[in-house]
Amino acid sequence: MNLFEKYQLGLPYADFISLYANDAHKERWRQVNDQVALTAGQKSLLASFTRKMPVLCLAGAWCGDCINQCPIFEHCAAATSSPSPGGEGLGVRGTDALIQVHYLDRDHHADAQKLLQINAGNRVPVVIFFSEDGFEVARYGERTLSKYRQMMRDQTGPSCPTGIQTPADSLLAQVTQDWLNEFERVQWLLRLSPRLRSLHGD
Repeated sequence: MNLFEKYQLGLPYADFISLYANDAHKERWRQVNDQVALTAGQKSLLASFTRKMPVLCLAGAWCGDCINQCPIFEHCAAATSSPSPGGEGLGVRGTDALIQVHYLDRDHHADAQKLLQINAGNRVPVVIFFSEDGFEVARYGERTLSKYRQMMRDQTGPSCPTGIQTPADSLLAQVTQDWLNEFERVQWLLRLSPRLRSLHGD
């Protein structure tokens, strides 16, 4: 299966939510989107990106992990774009954004779901990063390290310590940084790619 072809079949954020989310889910997506806040430093980092980064996200509109993470992708994408006329909102950004995320519904794309299983399970969200010319660069999902640290603390208690201090930042802020780290890693991978440097003359 060519996953870049799946990327081209994917939907923009707002269209994905409109098609697949019920009213209760739409409200939860809106609430999380309103809570995501990039710092000035994070926005500056994203604005420094120069390589296009098509991103495919296998998701479910009903999925709490997707609701709590996918809005982060849209804030990151918006920070790589010129301001878009028409104000702010879910999935509103300029068409020049270097990060363009397309969403596939897990249940309506069972072939992609099977290919992107994690630990023999149908997990979401799963994100695939591509180069501008359609080569797969990286995969990441379905929960970040900060989320798993919290789950370990909550579910195992002191009998299985992680040895890691609990950061003062909110979990959402921590997960936002986790995802930003991966977006940054992929951007520098693309920026330093000999093939793409030759293509762009930089």
